[in-house]
Amino acid sequence: MSFFPRWPLARGTTVPPDERLPWGSTGLLGIQHLVAMSGSTILGPLLMGFDPNLAILFSGIGTLIFFVLVGGRVPSYLGSSFSFIAVVIAVTGYAGSGPNPDIGPALGGIIACGALYAAIGVLVMITGSDWVERLMPPAVTGAVGAAIGLNLAPVAVKGIEGTGPHVLVALATLLATALIAVYAPLAIRRISILAGIACGYVLYLVVGNVMGLLPPISFAELSAAPWFGMPAFRSPRFEPGAMLLIAPVAFILVAENLGHIKAIGAMTGRNLDPYIGRGFIGDGIATMVSGYGGGTGVTTYVENMGVMAVTRVFSTLLFIVAALAAILLGFSPKFGALLRTIPGPVLGGLAVVVFGLIAAAMIRLWVDNRVDFSDPRNLLTVGTALVLGSGNFTVTIGGFSIAGIGTATIAAIGLYQLLGIGRREPVGVVHGMDGDGGPH
Repeated sequence: MSFFPRWPLARGTTVPPDERLPWGSTGLLGIQHLVAMSGSTILGPLLMGFDPNLAILFSGIGTLIFFVLVGGRVPSYLGSSFSFIAVVIAVTGYAGSGPNPDIGPALGGIIACGALYAAIGVLVMITGSDWVERLMPPAVTGAVGAAIGLNLAPVAVKGIEGTGPHVLVALATLLATALIAVYAPLAIRRISILAGIACGYVLYLVVGNVMGLLPPISFAELSAAPWFGMPAFRSPRFEPGAMLLIAPVAFILVAENLGHIKAIGAMTGRNLDPYIGRGFIGDGIATMVSGYGGGTGVTTYVENMGVMAVTRVFSTLLFIVAALAAILLGFSPKFGALLRTIPGPVLGGLAVVVFGLIAAAMIRLWVDNRVDFSDPRNLLTVGTALVLGSGNFTVTIGGFSIAGIGTATIAAIGLYQLLGIGRREPVGVVHGMDGDGGPH
């Protein structure tokens, strides 16, 4: 078998990963995947003070890296991971608006996370993935994911607080996103975050630029920016404390990617388990490359899985098109300048939606996997992780500090395994996680 498929023209209505549509249709559906991922991939870096243009660029580069590592056989798009938001804010002390002035240590931590993630992938290629599922069953994965969402709650609340008009725009953005996600046609629901940004942006223009009740949006940078040019890359700074805090996010990414590959395998009727380790390595290397250039950590995206589920087109060539288009946008300073005009109240309203969904998605994970909460082992694991994460419990040892997400992760994994000593009941399998916390 050759390393890459040959992608013959599909003959049926369902297009498997190793077949393709005519090139025109491939291009159009590839752009659809670009649109589907763009809302979350743009929002994630904005909430951390990163350059969204770089995030778009490295999402495309990361998707190509993933494509090569899995031999073009696992259809996935890699976009900004929301799992990094809490730890990046903790490391940098980001105030919540404008560019983050101190992202160097965060980038170093993201690279460390990617390295750990890739190392886990190598281990999985050698030993298989069963140990991952035993180490991080749904009770543990859900506890850590929910702790991340709750840890971010103060950031979201701070983003919507302000004057009356500020709160109005933030809450209207929140409401518009929710209504679109529930009532809009399916194609629009898939891009509900992007649509919510558009609604909030228009309302802010009316309240701020027209009525003068909020500081007006300035388009000076947008007008001056060229259509094409080199992005403003950023350099990492390797600080042990930041690396120790951010690296454990790798375990969340492992659980996400594991669940996504298994879900795609179920949708396509293909056994993709042999590609799990290679997928981890691809995602880990993509995260490292992104961190080296100033981008966010990346993960496989559930939004694109939703598009595939609806269209029944799983051809991996679609993601080559989406990735190349994202890279092209990454080299457009004007596109980046447009993204930076998105006002704070709009981001605040979206933060409430997204951070809440991160926690809510974990409840869905527990329900889908029938986690038994009458078992004290599960109750104690989840309860401890939630309190440590939401309370941002920090442990300082010498010059190292481990904040809430780190302590919640260590406690969830360690306590679950400790309380399992001597027990013989089977452990559930992780699946169905939302990779970016975004709405379905």
